[in-house]
Amino acid sequence: MSGKHSLMGMTLLVFGLSWLYPLWPREQALHSSLTVIGLILLYWHDRRAAMTIRAYALVCLFIAAHCLAARWLYSNVPYDRWMDAMFGWSPGQAWGVTRNHTDRLIHLLYGVCLTPALVEWLSRRYAIAWRPAAQLAVLLVVASSVAYEWFEWLIAITLSPLDAEAYNGQQGDMWDAHKDMLLATIGALCWWPFYRHHEETGYTRRLAPTVGGARVLAAK
Repeated sequence: MSGKHSLMGMTLLVFGLSWLYPLWPREQALHSSLTVIGLILLYWHDRRAAMTIRAYALVCLFIAAHCLAARWLYSNVPYDRWMDAMFGWSPGQAWGVTRNHTDRLIHLLYGVCLTPALVEWLSRRYAIAWRPAAQLAVLLVVASSVAYEWFEWLIAITLSPLDAEAYNGQQGDMWDAHKDMLLATIGALCWWPFYRHHEETGYTRRLAPTVGGARVLAAK
């Protein structure tokens, strides 16, 4: 079994386990609809344009993290209780935090985990060097984050206030959408030093597209 098959299998296992004795099945199903779309898109895209194992693994990591968060509707993930049970330390008590920040982590992971796949696809599809590909990847992360926040806004005005809060998980924060978009952007930008440092290494050369038999590399 190839590495990608193993990664997909583990991701599907996490997805399946997250549905054992669901706590809020209707609300979790709404979250999980995005999981199913993501898995289909990942399989389809990798079949059309083979991804590197690094990019594939990061996308699987993001989907698995989303599955776990969706089980508890993000706002109810008991990470504070888990940390206290395992290490005798509570982030909430230590930092005086009452809000559940699982959604913040997932939005950060969105930028971190999707950017390498976007850079690969853009550099190969449009025969551009890593630098414009990375810039466009960040813009795509920002644009898709904005689109998702619009989707959450539609949820908020369509469903009942209770159902909308169960899905959106604002937890009373009027700047929730802005913070989520910012964290996704920061996650995407985290890759910039990596690509910059390896600009002339084998990694960026492997990413660089070929035009007329010569690789296209960004000028320093």
